[in-house]
Amino acid sequence: MTLRRLARAAAVALLVLAPSVAGAQKERRPAPVMGWGGAGWLEREDRDQEQRPDEVIRAMGLRDGQVVADLGAGTGYFTRRLAKAVGPSGRVFAVDIQPEMIAYLKQSVAKAGLTNVVPVLGEGDNPRLPLGAVEWILLVDVYHELQQPKAMLARMREALAPGGKVALIEYRLEGSTALHIRPEHRMSPKQVLAEWEPAGFRLAERLEFLPAQHFFVFERAPDR
Repeated sequence: MTLRRLARAAAVALLVLAPSVAGAQKERRPAPVMGWGGAGWLEREDRDQEQRPDEVIRAMGLRDGQVVADLGAGTGYFTRRLAKAVGPSGRVFAVDIQPEMIAYLKQSVAKAGLTNVVPVLGEGDNPRLPLGAVEWILLVDVYHELQQPKAMLARMREALAPGGKVALIEYRLEGSTALHIRPEHRMSPKQVLAEWEPAGFRLAERLEFLPAQHFFVFERAPDR
């Protein structure tokens, strides 16, 4: 083969590979936000079996009097459990960006007789949490829907108290355990770390006891 033909073949190969290379470098697109009309799904009967909330909270090691946040609280499914775990002297900031979800949450919290929950109507780029005061932030199946993840990660980092941690739970993108969930609503460890580590977080622990979800524990990395 002549040098001219070799050059032409190389050029063709680059044209073929270009789309796949561009795709590999493309940033993840946030999934559409689930509307308040899906509130029933958040309270589905089999959720306890699939998401094992008691085991999740036990793994977080919550104590009486702690200040925690449920980011993307929805109907209050996890909020109610967090509130019981930190006791009457603790506090749970239950954050959601949909007023209808906040209204639903208030009803569910009142029905459960809980008085230590603070509903917070957040914004797309700000959870409106108190600075340096939150010992745990929990996100369950919500991070992938944040439309401005970089801004939210920055605000979450600012909200953490010294030694504070974030519990992140997302359906597995890889493997077959979460095939019942659409791909855009799932994440791989590689995707998560690619976004959280540059934002100033450090992976403290990764747990895999949930049937279909990853469970990451992040802490605030030292300032550079």
